[in-house]
Amino acid sequence: MMTKTTTDTISADDVVEYLKSHPDFLQKHPDACDHLLPPKDNSQGRGVADFQHYMVQRLKKDKDSVIETTRDLIEVSRLNMNSVNRIHEATLKLLEARSFPQFIQAITMDIAAILDVDAAVLVVEGDNVSAATLNAAGVRVVPQGTIEQWMQGNEAMLQSDIHGSDAVFGAAARLVRSQAVLRVDISQMTPPAILAFGSRDPEMFRDGQGVELVTYLSRVVERCFRLWLDLPA
Repeated sequence: MMTKTTTDTISADDVVEYLKSHPDFLQKHPDACDHLLPPKDNSQGRGVADFQHYMVQRLKKDKDSVIETTRDLIEVSRLNMNSVNRIHEATLKLLEARSFPQFIQAITMDIAAILDVDAAVLVVEGDNVSAATLNAAGVRVVPQGTIEQWMQGNEAMLQSDIHGSDAVFGAAARLVRSQAVLRVDISQMTPPAILAFGSRDPEMFRDGQGVELVTYLSRVVERCFRLWLDLPA
């Protein structure tokens, strides 16, 4: 063990002796390799480590890791920007409606095309009379208490690898393999409602995804309903 004073000079032999006594030094301090000038080859004899090869391999691994991480970030950013643009376009389509039937059509048809989903449905609770009226306008109606049973206290649910419900998607249910279901609180004077998006892609909507954008869209739908029906919040 070295016991030199601060005035002594550490020799190469001291370093070699220390490394022999601590063979795991580079494993514990890999960054030390960044400050070494390794031999160009291992022709100096058996047992001489090729540090240059080690450093090149390490740099290559680091480079590959950075490239892969950058590629993932770019892809995520691209997908997020695409989603934002779609939500903005859907919002404008809702605001462009010049009549209540056009507004309903924007929800049930136009938004589906903009968001690239197979079905977009507004489901409300009501009796048989309102069901006959609203279904004609493209809105599904379910018995009272159904929506709360579905949502189980959640404001939004994303589900993957499912089979669409006839009660929600009607004839389009056979296409739906994943769905986003969002509560729509139109007014205290209106029954519970949900906005449902269905896709044939089993993984388009899945638990754990962010719901900020689709929740924003449901808030826009709520406000548009209040304006068309002249309802308080």
